[in-house]
Amino acid sequence: MTEAARRMASASRGEPEGMREALRLNWKLWTIFQADLIGKAEAGETTETVVNMLSLCQFVDFHTVAALTEPDAAKMEVLVNINRNIASGLRDSLAREAREAAAAAGEAAPAAASAATAGAYAPAPGAAHTPISATA
Repeated sequence: MTEAARRMASASRGEPEGMREALRLNWKLWTIFQADLIGKAEAGETTETVVNMLSLCQFVDFHTVAALTEPDAAKMEVLVNINRNIASGLRDSLAREAREAAAAAGEAAPAAASAATAGAYAPAPGAAHTPISATA
């Protein structure tokens, strides 16, 4: 997404044929997304995200056709912004998942370590336990 956005942004300052090339590349990328999303919808996965992304795919299709017909920087900027926003959301989602996985792994490790060390320092059954503060 980010690379397609970069190419469209760069091409928008150039000749119409360069704009069309960048638009076609972006359109191919969105067609792949759309095909995957349609497969999910046909399999019964109609989450809000799938439905919203399919609507966005349709918008990108229509907007791309208009931009291919009459390439100009303003039409391309809309697609650049969509790509950048989607890419940003995907990066944020991946980062959040990584933090959650690390936190889950971090919580499991200390719990296991404290259970293991608790047994090492526990007094023998029936032995008297004197707190450190009482001996000082």
